[in-house]
Amino acid sequence: MASLPILTVLEQCQVSPPPATVNDRSLPLTFFDILWLLFPPVHHLFFYDLPLTKTQFTETVVPSLKHSLSLTLQHFFPFVGNLIIFPTLNKKPEIRYVEGDSVAVTVAECNLDFDDLTGNHPRDCEKFYHLIPLLGQAAKVSDYITIPVFSIQLTFYPNRGISIGMTNHHSLGDASTRFCFLKAWTSIARSGTDESFLANGTFPLYDRLVNNPKLDESYLKYAKVETFNEEYRPQSLSGPTDKVRATFVLTRSTINLLKKQVSTDLPTLAYVSSFTVACGYIWSCIAKSRNDELELFGFAVDCRARLNPAIPAAYFGNCIGGCMAMAKTTLLTGKEGFVTAAKLLGENLHKLLTDKDGIVKDFSWYGDLFSNGVPTTMMGVAGTPKLKFYDMDFGWGKPRKHETVSIDYNNSISLSACKESNEDLEIGVCLSATDMEAFIPIFHDGLEAYR
Repeated sequence: MASLPILTVLEQCQVSPPPATVNDRSLPLTFFDILWLLFPPVHHLFFYDLPLTKTQFTETVVPSLKHSLSLTLQHFFPFVGNLIIFPTLNKKPEIRYVEGDSVAVTVAECNLDFDDLTGNHPRDCEKFYHLIPLLGQAAKVSDYITIPVFSIQLTFYPNRGISIGMTNHHSLGDASTRFCFLKAWTSIARSGTDESFLANGTFPLYDRLVNNPKLDESYLKYAKVETFNEEYRPQSLSGPTDKVRATFVLTRSTINLLKKQVSTDLPTLAYVSSFTVACGYIWSCIAKSRNDELELFGFAVDCRARLNPAIPAAYFGNCIGGCMAMAKTTLLTGKEGFVTAAKLLGENLHKLLTDKDGIVKDFSWYGDLFSNGVPTTMMGVAGTPKLKFYDMDFGWGKPRKHETVSIDYNNSISLSACKESNEDLEIGVCLSATDMEAFIPIFHDGLEAYR
């Protein structure tokens, strides 16, 4: 007897803002956005406990989510627009909305184990690829290329729950922009109208408040916009793969003990935060689980409040800078490996935040970073505990689990506040099955010294 397909598509549809609620508009990209043109898409998954029948899902939940999404899109027009890329350095890319544009929404049923998907234990990465939507294909229109920037998948698990998968082109916006959109959508979904959002919500600020023509030109050259054509395809995740993903929790008490260790060993270190010690600990554990020579670890820094003058938190788009540290693996795997990792991250972050030239730089730092060689392992961090993605309640309560699937592109980690306590940190890790098998005991055994 043939096995059932993992995923059955029930419907593929398009959702637009209500007619005549959004005029034709465009949003020019800044260098903060242009930087991400060639990067992989961002994939997020929210799982919700919701024991429904298939009929209840298709006749109640899906129409409600489509309706609330439509109302939300009228306030966040770039999510329903298209990325426009001109094959010239003389015209900046933009996100353009034209009446009739829509977001692709896939409705599906899945027979994967809901409890397995939402656990913390190692799970096959490729299982999650069925649950995230692809972005639409690029197309040539007149003298430019147009690329969809956002798509959604609503997946039903019979009598158990649902997942909402979202994919966005990274040039659309950063985590802060995505968080504001989701806060609006969940608020409108709970009430059925946008009245509460209109009265109390945070509206996106579309004014282009950052201006640096030199960086615009540099980043356009880096993105090679002159060679973009209709054959461009955003990267996509697919199996088979030997990668697994697992979730680890650092409680507030453990974080405080890690901070105390760093402060005791390095009393003059200027920057010791929960974020840097958590990243330092993970970095040292991963280094110990692999046989590499040189390791690079990087994470994003929200620049909104750190620009001069500062710009509002509601600014729409990307507004993040990069902070990176590199070290020989032997420095990260020794007895002082964790403290060394935290020191490197803390020093580099402090230097970035206090640099006399400001947080925004040109590409000159890139060559300096690799002056000692190209690292054999490069890892990044997706997310920030400052944004409470576990507060995203569509009317069924908090998510059971939130997964950042796009960390699979580069074996990075995700970092967020926990569902149970905003004081604890939830860390998502994607590694090969062999590396994960080595990483887990290293992670847990290493914490025993601080308990």
